[in-house]
Amino acid sequence: MKKLLSFAALSLMTAVTSVKAADSVSEVFTVEKLNELNQLHDVTLSPQGDVLVYGLKKGSSSKDNHLYKQNIKTGQITQLTEHEKAESNVVWADDGKSLYFLSSRNGSSQIWQQDLQDQTAKQISDFPVEVNGFKLSKNGQVFALSFTVKPGCETLTCTVEAKKADEEKKYNIRAYDQLMVRHWDAWATEYKEHLFIAHADKNGQLKHAQDIMPNWVSDFAGISQVSIHPDATSLAFSAKDSSSKAAAKDHAWSTNFDIFEVSLAKGQTAFNLKNITEKNNAWDSSPVYSPNGRYLAYKAMKIAGYEADKFTLQLRDNRTGKIRAVAADWDRSIGSLAFAPDNNSVYVVAQDVGQKSIFSITPEFDEVRSISNVGSNGDISSHGNKVYFTRHTLNSPQDIFSIDNHGDDLTKLTHINKDKLGDVKFADYQQFNFKGWNDETVHGYWLKPANFEAGKKYPIAFLVHGGPQGSFGNMFHYRWNAQLWAAQGYGVVMVDFHGSTGYGQEFTHSISRDWGGKPLEDLQKGLDFIVKDQPWLDGDNACALGASYGGYMMNWIAGNWPTRFKCLINHAGLYDMPSFYQSTEELWFPEYDMGGPSWGKENGSAKGKVSPDYTKFNPSAYVNNWQTPMLVIQGELDYRVPYAQSLGAFTTLQRKGIDSRLVMFPDEDHHIRKPDNLVVWYDEVFKWLEKYTKK
Repeated sequence: MKKLLSFAALSLMTAVTSVKAADSVSEVFTVEKLNELNQLHDVTLSPQGDVLVYGLKKGSSSKDNHLYKQNIKTGQITQLTEHEKAESNVVWADDGKSLYFLSSRNGSSQIWQQDLQDQTAKQISDFPVEVNGFKLSKNGQVFALSFTVKPGCETLTCTVEAKKADEEKKYNIRAYDQLMVRHWDAWATEYKEHLFIAHADKNGQLKHAQDIMPNWVSDFAGISQVSIHPDATSLAFSAKDSSSKAAAKDHAWSTNFDIFEVSLAKGQTAFNLKNITEKNNAWDSSPVYSPNGRYLAYKAMKIAGYEADKFTLQLRDNRTGKIRAVAADWDRSIGSLAFAPDNNSVYVVAQDVGQKSIFSITPEFDEVRSISNVGSNGDISSHGNKVYFTRHTLNSPQDIFSIDNHGDDLTKLTHINKDKLGDVKFADYQQFNFKGWNDETVHGYWLKPANFEAGKKYPIAFLVHGGPQGSFGNMFHYRWNAQLWAAQGYGVVMVDFHGSTGYGQEFTHSISRDWGGKPLEDLQKGLDFIVKDQPWLDGDNACALGASYGGYMMNWIAGNWPTRFKCLINHAGLYDMPSFYQSTEELWFPEYDMGGPSWGKENGSAKGKVSPDYTKFNPSAYVNNWQTPMLVIQGELDYRVPYAQSLGAFTTLQRKGIDSRLVMFPDEDHHIRKPDNLVVWYDEVFKWLEKYTKK
C-alpha cells in the first residue's frame, strides 16, 4: 500500500538529561529536536565530478532552505543561494559552470539558471502555468517539462482560461464517469499532469512548450520517470496509457505502467509515442539512458496487478531494439538505478536484510556486487571510480558519503547535524534473527533505552511496520523514529515478519492471501525470543503500535492475541476488509493481496467466487475477543485507508466499554507530515504508553 512531547501542558516532551560522565551531560532526543534537524535534498554531482551541490533545509518548518556547493577535493562549503524562496529540481549544465533549478521567487514556479561563481540567478521561463518539474538534455537545448493542464487544450493559455472559468462557476460539484475519483489525499479533477518539450532560444530562454500527450486523460508518472537521450534525439518516460478513456478505464485496478519513447526532432508539430514495453502487462518503471546512448535501462515486474512483485533490471540495446532481463536470478527488488560512467555497469539500490544497499550490476556477465550495505542509502551519482550517495541509519540522520566502485575507501563528506546532535545520546541498537513461521529465519532490530542502566527492566514498545510489504530496517525515520521511543525509556523491538521486503521475493510474497497468518506467528515468536535473549526487556510490560498494515495488525492482535499487550496504538489501521475495498482508491492492492474484489471475481453479470480472505482475515469479525485498551489515530484526508476504518474500530471499542481514545487530524493524509502535528502525534502516543506501562 505503497508506496510519531512539548512544553508546559505537553510535559512529556520536556528535555530530560542524565549524567553521561562526570564532566559531560547527554540530552534526550525529542520530536522537537527531530523537527529542528537539517535536511538534505537535491543532492547532485557536477559532470566533472569536482563539486557537489545540495539543498539544506534547516528544520522542518524553517524558511532557511538554500543551495550549497562543496568542493570534493578540499571539502570547502559555500552557500550558493540566499533568496527567501527555496530551490528544487537542481540540474547541472553539462560544462559544470552553472545550475538550473525551480523557484517561485517571482510568485510562480519557474526555471532559473545561476552561474556557479555568481550570487544571482536569471529566470529562463515565464510560462502562464507553473512548472512542476523538468529534465535537461546534455547539450542544454532541450527541456522536458511537467505541467498540470486540461487535456485537449492546445496551449497553456487555454488551461489558464479553463481554470478561470471554473472559478467563476456558481455551483460546486464533482462528477465522474470512471475510477479513480481520488488518490492518496486529493480528489481527481479534470486537470492532469502532462509532459511537454521546449527548446531554448538563442538567449537561453524558454518561450514555447509543446504537449507530447495533449489528449491523454490521466497523468504520466512524473518528471522523475523521464530520461532524455544524451544526443537529445529521443526521450523515454513511464506512464499508464491514457491516450483515451477506454485505455484509462482500468487504472484503478491495474499496475500496468509502461515505458514510452518519443522522437525529439526539432520542429515537430505532433509526437508519436511508442510503447516499448507493450508486451508486459505488469509494472515497467524508471527508464535511464546510458551516458553513451547505446542502452536504455529500466526496471520491470512480471505479475500483473501485484505492486510488491520483484523489480528486475531490464536493458534495451538501442541499436537492435532487443530487450533482456539482467541478473534475473538475483533475488532482490530494485529501487533506483543509475548508469556508471563507463556505460558497462549499473548502480542500483535494493533493500537487503534490513538495509537499503547499493549494488553494481554488470549486464555482460549478469554479475551483482555489493558496494555499500550499511543503513539506508540513496541519491546515487558517480564519476570515475567514485560513487556518491546519501545514507542514514537508526542512530544517524542523512549525510553524504563517497565510496569507490569496489566498496572501499568509504568517506563521510558532510556532517550537517554535528552541532545540533553534539550532546544527544542515541540508543544502542542491534539486528537479531530467530526462527519464525515454519522455522524460517526472520530478522528484526532492538534498541536499548537511550540512558540504559544495566540490571534494570524496561517496558517494550513493539513497533509493527506498514506496507505490508515494507520494513522497519536500519533507517532514520521522520515519522516513526525508533530513537524517540528509546529516549522515553522504552526498549524498542521491530520485527520484519513474513511479507517484509529485502529478504527475497518468496519471503515478501508470502504475506499475500495470508495477512493474519504467518505475520502474526512471526510477531509472537519474535517477541518471545527477544525477551528471553535480552533479559533487560520486560516482557510483561509491553505495548504494540503500528500504522496502515501495522494498524491493521493492531486490530488483528486485539481479536487474535488479546491478552499479550498492556495497550495498543492503531494509526490508520484497516478494520473491516469488505468496506475497505469499497472505499480505497488503488484497487489493485486488495484485489491481489485479498484474492479479488470483495464480491468475487465478477465482470458485469458474470458471477465469481468470493475470496474467503475478506472474512478469514477481517479484524471486525473477531471483535468479540477485543479487550485491550487502544488509541486510534487517523488523518481525515487519508483516501488510502479512509477514516471510516478508524471510526469503526473506535465505535467498537467504545460500545464494548474498552478504554479508548480517537485522535483525528483534519489536515493530514495517510501520514502525519506537518511538524506541529507530529509533536502532538507523539505526545498522544507517549501519554497512552505511559498510562499503561510502568517505568
